[in-house]
Amino acid sequence: DGGNDISGAAGGHRTMSNDAIILPKISADHNDQVAQRDDEESHANAGKTVLWRGNLVAEKEAKALCHVFDDMQDHFGHQRADPRVRFNAKLNHPSRDGQMWFGDLDFTYNINGEYCNLSYIGMDVCVDLCPKLVHKHGQLRLKNYGSSWVYVYLPQMTLDKFKSYVKTGTGWDVSDGGTVYDPNRNLVAIEAKIHHEPEQPKPSFWAVKDKDASGDMSFSRIGSVQEVNEHPHQQRIHRGVGIFSVSVEVEGSPNFKPTPRAGDEANLCFTLVSVRTWGITDCVAPIVHAPNKWY
Repeated sequence: DGGNDISGAAGGHRTMSNDAIILPKISADHNDQVAQRDDEESHANAGKTVLWRGNLVAEKEAKALCHVFDDMQDHFGHQRADPRVRFNAKLNHPSRDGQMWFGDLDFTYNINGEYCNLSYIGMDVCVDLCPKLVHKHGQLRLKNYGSSWVYVYLPQMTLDKFKSYVKTGTGWDVSDGGTVYDPNRNLVAIEAKIHHEPEQPKPSFWAVKDKDASGDMSFSRIGSVQEVNEHPHQQRIHRGVGIFSVSVEVEGSPNFKPTPRAGDEANLCFTLVSVRTWGITDCVAPIVHAPNKWY
């Protein structure tokens, strides 16, 4: 029943979803990593490609994409089983100047005993599309909100679980940078980037369509996050699953690569690439202006 969800879009015409547009980059990012983990298997499977949402991708990659995007399996959430996934990261120093080393988290999913790599991970979140107080006392706040970034809210225990997977897979402890903790609700707000440049695929926004007798839900793409955010009736807090790419940055020095043994913490940067929403919630109070400690 996934055929309609793959290309269903607002307006009654068929378009390729942004989930599909990003796939060529996925394949390019992971060829080297797959070869490093299992060179022989990579060569053996190099010619095996299948069609996923209009794109030819490696067979194992397609399996992971279906697992995460279509079936929404092994994502982090409250009262969910521990995801069967291992985190990996390789730090690089992009230039001779500067102290920061960067890398992207890579996720290895155990899908019925087969290990498949992907750049994406899902989490139960609330995505905040509520209007923000842009100016306060003459100061510009929350610039480009809903265009280049949004707040996503999740329970502290969910983020702690995610951090524990980072620690187990990479050795790095994770800092609290880029997050705001609300002790009254026991929720954490994360600044999630969203692609907005013309050459970049914008994050797709999918709303629940119906539920069959077995309880399985199907979703229909209604636009990008930016497009949905332009409609006043959608400017609410949406509850569902956010699918992210995650990058890591660690302070070091130009000549020496940082290691977890040094005691430094890694900063995480979340980029929201797709949303599957079950509906609107009124149980979470949105942030309406930037916390003072950020300015």
